[in-house]
Parts: sequence; structure tokens; C-alpha cells
Amino acid sequence: MSKAINDADFDSQVLKADKPVLLDFWAPWCGPCKVMLPVMEELEAQYAGKVEIMKMNVDENMDVPSKFNVMSIPTFIIFKKGEAVKSFVGTRSKEDIVKDLDEVLS
Repeated sequence: MSKAINDADFDSQVLKADKPVLLDFWAPWCGPCKVMLPVMEELEAQYAGKVEIMKMNVDENMDVPSKFNVMSIPTFIIFKKGEAVKSFVGTRSKEDIVKDLDEVLS
């Protein structure tokens, strides 16, 4: 299960992370977010030790989603060395996300 983070620990958990972070902005009532859950779990297993997969509930956290202009969920942002390097909104195939993660890792 992806690590849940909040506004207060975003800087230490994401921006200061020593490896890339795929951050999933979601909410419990969001149907497409639920569709992406098994994909995120597969990616978490596939990229263990290489990429951190984290999630942030947008109903409970307002600052970080606002800072990154999260208007729709699910929104996914890949961070590397404290920078947002890729983002996408909505459901995507595991293969598409793997391409993005592999690009960030190369």
C-alpha cells in the first residue's frame, strides 16, 4: 500500500527524498482513483527501492494540491531531486506510467 503523506510532511517526504517519488493525489469518493489503486500497487512492487509511491488525500490536504494546481483527480506528479518533472491526470495504463518512470530513472 502506498505511503500516505500530508501537507506537513510533503517537504521532508517528497522534496527531500533521495529517490524519485510518484505522488498520487486522490480522494476516497473518486471512482477513477479506485481504478488506479491496483496499478499503483503493482508499480510499488515493480519499483521497490527505486521509486517511492506516495498518495495524498486532497480532501484532507489543501496546501500542496493548490501549490501544484491539482484541479482534477487522480493527478499524479513525479518528483526528482525536489522538482516536479512529469505529471498526468486521470487513469493511465501501467505501461504508460512505466515509460514515464523509466525516463525519470535514466
